[in-house]
Order: sequence, then C-alpha cells, then structure tokens
Amino acid sequence: MDSILVKGNGPLKGEIPIAGAKNACLTLMPATLLSEEPLTLTNAPRLSDIATMTQLLQSLGAEVAALQDGLVLALSSHAIDNHRADYDIVRKMRASILVLGPMLARDGHAVVSLPGGCAIGARPVDLHLKALEAMGADLDLRDGYVHAKAPGGRLKGAVFEFPLVSVGATENALLAATLAKGTTVLKNAAREPEIVDLARCLRRMGAQIEGEGSGTITIQGVDRLHGATHPVVTDRIELGTYMLVPAIAGGEVECLGGRLELVGAFAEKLDAAGVSVTETARGLKVSRKNGRVRAVDVTTEPFPGFPTDLQAQMMALLCTAEGTSVLEEKIFENRFMHAPELMRMGARIDVRGGTATVTGVEKLRGAPVMATDLRASVSLILAGLAAEGETVVSRVYHLDRGYERVEEKLSACGARIERIRGN
Repeated sequence: MDSILVKGNGPLKGEIPIAGAKNACLTLMPATLLSEEPLTLTNAPRLSDIATMTQLLQSLGAEVAALQDGLVLALSSHAIDNHRADYDIVRKMRASILVLGPMLARDGHAVVSLPGGCAIGARPVDLHLKALEAMGADLDLRDGYVHAKAPGGRLKGAVFEFPLVSVGATENALLAATLAKGTTVLKNAAREPEIVDLARCLRRMGAQIEGEGSGTITIQGVDRLHGATHPVVTDRIELGTYMLVPAIAGGEVECLGGRLELVGAFAEKLDAAGVSVTETARGLKVSRKNGRVRAVDVTTEPFPGFPTDLQAQMMALLCTAEGTSVLEEKIFENRFMHAPELMRMGARIDVRGGTATVTGVEKLRGAPVMATDLRASVSLILAGLAAEGETVVSRVYHLDRGYERVEEKLSACGARIERIRGN
C-alpha cells in the first residue's frame, strides 16, 4: 500500500485549484440511468470513487467515457441490459445505492446490493427505502439485496417527510420522483449544495423541480428526460480542507474556484479562530492573522451548519490552537478514529462518546500514523504540515477516494510532501 511522507517546513504560499465535488459527481452520474440520451458532466473530479461508480454503471449496460484527462465524463444509458447492482462493486462505496431510484423510476424494477463504504458508523439506507415505498415501490430485502418493483411499471407521486435529514435519501428520492406519475413533495429534505446541483442537472434534462436548497422540494413527474451537459459544482469539502493549509502551517493560499456560500459556517469558525478568509475574483484567499490560532468549539450539523466531513481536518488545526476546544459530532458515530493517531503526534485529545475535547499544544511532532477513513487521512497530512520532523501516513487508499493529486497541489505551495509507493 502507498503512504504519504510529510516534512513540516513552515509557512506555505501559492494557489490551489479546487476540483469538482466528489459527492455531487457521484450523485449526478446515476442520473444517466433516467434517460436514453447522453449526459455529459464537466469539471469532474479524478478520483477512485468516480472510477468505482463508472464500473457500476458499466456493469448495468451504461457507456461511460472519461475525456480531457478525466475532467469530462460522457455517459449514455441507451442500452441498459442489466438491472442488478452486484455486491462486489456496491460494497466498495455507499453512493452505489443511488442507482436504485433511477432504475426503478425508468424501468420499474431493480435489484441492488446493500452498500458498504467508510467505517464511520452504521449509516443505514432505511430512509432511501421508505421514500421509495411512499412512491409505491414494492421492496423485498433478502440475501443482502434490495429487490424493488414499481407496480404497473411506474412509481407514483407522494408526499414524504424524512424523519431525519439525509443527503443520500433526498438524492435517491429526487432522482426517482422525476419520472414518477404525479407530484412528489419531499419534506425535511437535505439542503446541501450537492442537492441543489443535482436538481439543476435534472432540470437541464427536462425535470420539473422547485424548492431545492430549502427544506421542501416539489417534483412534478414527467414521462421522459432528455440529454444534457452540466458542470459539477466546486467541492466544498476539498475547498475547506485546503483553506486549512495556511491556517495550520502559516502563510497564504488562494483556493481557486472557491465560493464563500459553499463554506459559510466553516469560514465563520476560521474567523473566530483567527484565520482571515477573503473573497477574490478567482476564489478565496486564506491566511493566519497573528501567531497561534485560538480555540473554538465546533458542532457538526446538516448544511448550512458545520460539515461533518470537515470535522477531522478542523480537529488537526485545533490541536495547535491556544486554549481548549470542544468538538461535538452529531451526524455520524465512530467519527473520532483519527484522534488516537493525532495523539501519536503529541496532540492532547479526550474523546467521550460523540464529544472530543482538544487542548492545544505549541507544536506537534512527526510520527508514523495510519489513516482510518477518507477525511481522517487528510487531517493527518494537515497535522504533518504543522509538525516538527517527518510524518508518514499509511493506508492512503482512503485519500485517493476523495482528493486528487494532493502531493502535487501542496508541493506547488512549498510543502515537502511525497508519495511512497507500496509493493
């Protein structure tokens, strides 16, 4: 397995281009299953998760081609000949469940394995299934698969209120509702930018959708969707991650393509910690104001609150802050697995259930550490930028699921970082 070697070497300065959003692209790709006409996605990220979704769609009979060095994805589902998403592919990534709604909506039947994914809690798919059942789907769970049918071959519009806000379930229901007969109203829907981006893409394909970005989304089902070209929204999690680079290492970095509206709650916490964030014509410019950052308390919440996917990275910053910070994780259980690894680097962290108390130290020390999930892996790299000596992060296959060309982007700002290839 590959590992990443980081040598802390002081302030960094430069520009970092922010890629298209992984979580948006993984949601947009299954939209091809709703139409026989081509769907083209521009500003696509080049990640292993995208390759996994490509493999899944191709296994169903879709055509997927990566163009312009992977920045453009050309998809076509004119010849779907398989409606079974097998465990061998689905187990690799939770987003695979998003093929269920589109296949059921277009062809009236689907068999999809229950998904795998990161080890950050149970993350059940029951809300996906309840939303589809509300639209008339007959579901049978057996042998680890969801066997789904739409009586009469077509889903029906319905009013469904999510008991808990769920991004994935909102996406699956939104995809399915575009071809359902009648009107679907999704209440307590997720409001993330990725939901808004999906709705915009589906509207380009001919869907009738209103209210995305609010807690209530209304979809008037249509008989068919057509092809479209759509740019993937900027990745707000990659953006937030790289905004932390000058915050933790010092210096100044401009995140190209960044928009404050994507990371509002996160930027507010950075400001409170003593980090300057300025909008520019090209993105967001970030620098540490004076001396050590200050401790701040963080509670993860659904958008527009502080993102759970930036909690690990923020913890890395707060390990070197002046004072004591309290981080409360309210989205996923088991999401402090990076804490023991940061403690190997000299961090002072006390984890009790869903709360972590971080007492800042003046300096972290380089150490061999192990990535436990996608966001944890990059938090350890950030910590390495601020540490004395060398940090070696192992099991970075997690990293490649969500960050493209990390070494290249950080090296361009003066970081001493390299990938050590495994056998």
